[in-house]
Amino acid sequence: MKIQVWSDYVCPFCYIGKRELENALATTGFKDQVEVEYMAYQLDPGTPADSDETVYSMLSKKYGMSEEQAQAQTQGIKQRAASVGLNYDFDKMASANTFKAHRLAKYAATIGKEQQVTERLLKGYFEEGQKIGQDAVLIALAAEVGISEDEVKNVLADDTFATDVLADIAQARELGVQGVPFFVIDNKYAISGAQPAQVFEETVTKAAEEAGIHPALKMMGNGNAGVCTDDSCEI
Repeated sequence: MKIQVWSDYVCPFCYIGKRELENALATTGFKDQVEVEYMAYQLDPGTPADSDETVYSMLSKKYGMSEEQAQAQTQGIKQRAASVGLNYDFDKMASANTFKAHRLAKYAATIGKEQQVTERLLKGYFEEGQKIGQDAVLIALAAEVGISEDEVKNVLADDTFATDVLADIAQARELGVQGVPFFVIDNKYAISGAQPAQVFEETVTKAAEEAGIHPALKMMGNGNAGVCTDDSCEI
C-alpha cells in the first residue's frame, strides 16, 4: 500500500502531520507494509533563498497582524507540535525558499534516503532554526544522513530534479490541493491537514482491509505474538 504526502519544509503542520501518520502506522501494525512517498509543494515560491525575515514578520505581513499577534498565534502550533514530541522554536526560524531542499529530497529518493533527508530537513528548520534555503546548510544536513558533499553540490549546481518538483506541484493543483499536508492513501482516500492519529489509523486500516493487507504480528512482552487490531497547513 502506498501513501503520498504533499508537504513543504517550512509548513509547521506538515511535520506534525508526518508524526501523526507515523504514530498511526506503528499503532495499527502497518508500518512496514506501507510505502510513504513525499511529494513536493511550496507555500511561498517567491521567498528568497537567503532570507533572514523572521517567521513573525512573515506572518504579520501575510495576515495583516502585528508581530506580537503573530507570535501569540504560534504558541498554539508549538503546543500541538509538543503533543507529538516535536520541540518547535519559532524564535529561531526564518523564512526560506524550499525549492532546492525539495530537489535534494528527490535525489535522496533515488539512493534510498528520502525518509532520512525529509526528517532531517524538517527537524533542522523547526527545532534548530537551520536556514534550509542555503546550499551550505543543505550540504551539512545531507552529510549527517550519509550523502556526500560532492553529491549534494552536483544536485544543487544546476536544475537537476527541478522538473520532478514542478511535476509534484502540478499534480497537487490537478487534485485541487489548497494547502498542506495533504495525504493520498492507496489512490483512494485523501486526508487534508495534520489530523489526529486516529483519523489516519481508521483510514489506513480501511484501505488495507480493502486491499487485503493484514497488520504485522506484534511481539508481546512475554515473547508471544499477537495480531494488532484496530479497536492544511496555510502559513
